[in-house]
Amino acid sequence: MPIPVVHSVQNWYCPRCGKRETTTAVVGQTYRMHTCPKLRYLASAPMLPDVVAPLHQLDPERGRPLQSIVTTRDAGQDAIVFAPAARATSD
Repeated sequence: MPIPVVHSVQNWYCPRCGKRETTTAVVGQTYRMHTCPKLRYLASAPMLPDVVAPLHQLDPERGRPLQSIVTTRDAGQDAIVFAPAARATSD
C-alpha cells in the first residue's frame, strides 16, 4: 500500500492589486514577490501570506507610495524603493 504524501500549501495575496497565488510551503519563506499592475509594472511588490494584514506608507492625497513601499509584518519589514525616485549625494 503506497504511503500518501502530504504537501503543505501557502496562500499569498497582494494588498495592492488583490492577486492571489497558492504555492507549496517552503520552510523559512516569509514573503513572495510579483510584478504588480497597480504599480504600473515598474516594481516588484511583496505578496503576503493570507493571514497577515498589511501596513503601507502611502501619499495621503493620492493613495499611492511616494518613493517606496514598506510592508510591516509580524516577523519583520520589507522595503522596496522605486529607482526613478532614488537619489544619492556625496559630500
